[in-house]
Amino acid sequence: MTRIFDDPADFAEEALDGLVAANRGYIARVDGGVVRSTEVPAGQVAVVVGGGSGHYPAFAGVVGPGLAAGAVCGNIFTSPSAGQAYRVAKAADTGGGVLFSYGNYAGDVIHFGEAQQRLNAEGIETRTILVTDDIASAPLDEIGKRRGIAGDLVVFKIAGAAAEAGLDLDAVEELAIRANYRTRSLGVAFDGCTLPGAAEPLFHVPAGQMSLGLGIHGEPGISDHPLPTASELAQLLVSRLLADRPDGAGTRVVALLNGLGRVKYEELFLLFGKIEKLLTAAGLTIVEPECGELVTSLDMSGLSLTLLWLDEELESYWAAPADTPGFRKGSMAPRARRELAVPEDALAAEVEDTTAAATELGRLAAALLAQAQDVVVDNVEELGRLDAFAGDGDHGTGMRRGVEAATAAARNASAAGASVELVLTTAGQAWSERAGGTSGALWGSALVAAGRSLGTKDSYRGGDAAAVVTSFVDAITTLGKAVPGDKTMVDALLPFRDAFLAAFDGGAPVAGAVASGAAAAQAAADATASLRPLKGRARPLAEKSLGHPDPGAVSFALIAGRIAEYLDVGFPPADSRLAASAAGDGAHA
Repeated sequence: MTRIFDDPADFAEEALDGLVAANRGYIARVDGGVVRSTEVPAGQVAVVVGGGSGHYPAFAGVVGPGLAAGAVCGNIFTSPSAGQAYRVAKAADTGGGVLFSYGNYAGDVIHFGEAQQRLNAEGIETRTILVTDDIASAPLDEIGKRRGIAGDLVVFKIAGAAAEAGLDLDAVEELAIRANYRTRSLGVAFDGCTLPGAAEPLFHVPAGQMSLGLGIHGEPGISDHPLPTASELAQLLVSRLLADRPDGAGTRVVALLNGLGRVKYEELFLLFGKIEKLLTAAGLTIVEPECGELVTSLDMSGLSLTLLWLDEELESYWAAPADTPGFRKGSMAPRARRELAVPEDALAAEVEDTTAAATELGRLAAALLAQAQDVVVDNVEELGRLDAFAGDGDHGTGMRRGVEAATAAARNASAAGASVELVLTTAGQAWSERAGGTSGALWGSALVAAGRSLGTKDSYRGGDAAAVVTSFVDAITTLGKAVPGDKTMVDALLPFRDAFLAAFDGGAPVAGAVASGAAAAQAAADATASLRPLKGRARPLAEKSLGHPDPGAVSFALIAGRIAEYLDVGFPPADSRLAASAAGDGAHA
């Protein structure tokens, strides 16, 4: 149970501030995460790692000489935004290029991917290595679908040591790829973790049982098994990992026994002694093992075993010194403090030349976002409950953070007289920045696309509403790459679009078409209860998800329904002209 906080919403930010205060000799705070506070040679590759908070010492705790140059830090169990990744990488770069490395999770892939595109466009050569060590999350023939768990540390350490040795970006990337391919992990849980401010853990493991194949974002395991003895647990972990050994594996391995937060050192040492005997009996030589809390999950009661099959080059970089707040190996000479540029205060967004119609439609967009905020806030707990069945339980809080930031940004832009394009663009950027995660990226990009489709015009017609719906949907399906049946928001989004367009093309006014779309979205969201997830963190827990609707589909349907109600009866006086047009002939609205 996490008890020490003022406001749970500020937990991750305030914990990161405190980590920096306690470790100023290692790390410095930048917007979006941390970078080394000591000097870095010009031209050295910047290995930038990251992901959600709640995993200390990953990710901010492994920044320092011999390891990462920076860490991008999202909210608890939530991927950071593209803006955060971009800013941390910019601060960490010294001219040798950037290597992003992080676990293979959809939100991280989207946000870091956008940051990579932006950095490359600015001439900062940037590559990415996804960590895919968790053998429980996909079979060996689908290794690219595996998620990253404690094997993150292995890949980060190899890449960081190679960068510290002065290797160029090509060589650092190749070593990280090799280390990732040769790394395998498997975890177990005895009980779930509790998010700050929550009254209950994300899941419970039945008494006398153990959950096999857990994730590190509070996800339960894939299957439950009778609680084993220590010897039986060691045998289970070792046998499963040896059965999945990579091609070309030799006999020298690194073994990492990782505590996830509540299994403490004496128990880990007891288990490691049994693991060591089994690995030795299998003809393997253990090289510089690690046993302790390496990649945690708040207070989860669980652990994982990671094996890295070495070659001569990988072994040299694993053995190389590292000096960070949370991971130290060997000894390194002291470094001088680094002078970081202090960023100027961001200037308020300028309001471009606009039209009366675009300004008034911007006010309506801000009002609709306020309605979305109200319905999300009303349903935060239920959305989190749905997400906890096969995910990390943060969908409600993530949606709340995103929509509140978007609503505030839209309100400010609208009050300044901005066009609908600027209102929606700033709202989308704020949603992505504040929420992080997959939903943050998708909703943020969709709002930006909707704003671009409207532009700044002298007048708007019903056809513009149809274009907004199409642009919104296209942005999400293009970025998220989900299709119907994957059990995602798309399963409610596409029925909304189809019903809206059918009603609108049939002569319904915009408000009526939205109502038709909302009804279809709600029915489709309910129907996702019968689906097995094929995307995202819930994919490895497909059976646990059965019988429960997808939280992303549900949240979209709730927002669509509230907007439909507002367009029907809820316009304030300032929106009266737009209300009349929305209720009128669809061809002229």
